[in-house]
Amino acid sequence: MQGQHAIAPHPEVPTGESVSAEDGLRAGFYRLLATLFSHAPDADLLRQIGSATGDGSAVGSAVAALAASARETTPQAAVAEFEAVFIGVVEGEVVPYASHYLTGFLYDRPLAHLRDDLGQLGLARSDGVAEPEDGIASLCEVMAVLIDGSLGSAANSDEQQAMFEAHMAPWVARFCADLAAAPSAQFYRPVAELAQIFFDIEHEVLSLEN
Repeated sequence: MQGQHAIAPHPEVPTGESVSAEDGLRAGFYRLLATLFSHAPDADLLRQIGSATGDGSAVGSAVAALAASARETTPQAAVAEFEAVFIGVVEGEVVPYASHYLTGFLYDRPLAHLRDDLGQLGLARSDGVAEPEDGIASLCEVMAVLIDGSLGSAANSDEQQAMFEAHMAPWVARFCADLAAAPSAQFYRPVAELAQIFFDIEHEVLSLEN
């Protein structure tokens, strides 16, 4: 998890497509989560998150809690927390990969199935990225580009739902619960809580659209 973009288009896939304001917000949420799950936030990102305001909704309350946490977190503390939670000496307190949650092993069947589905959508792992594509950061990035078409044509709601239900829904609730309960998680506890609320909404919205 080094902050590189994990997903790239095949060379023949054109990029760029306009999307609705609602889909732009969805893609933005996924992209924020992809960033936070791929590397610790730097000072600029902490400032941006810290300036966010919430409302009375569940998402708004979670955003406000994350903003408050960001204002209390230094970049150095964020790096130390990220390393403890996700990296560790042998492994982190949380192992954020679908294969781990679904089979107990890395590089297992869920990763092979994901690679097949990504290939059908014209996506593949970026050159120079060693992390398997079934990590939570990579999957959030995949969802973002399927929604906004930033690496090709935007996917329709059926394709978005198929990706979410096949590769995220079976395990992200357990991941978010584990992250919220991780001993070293302070800044990442409200990240986990916001992620879970957002994923629940995504499941409901995509189910209603199809």
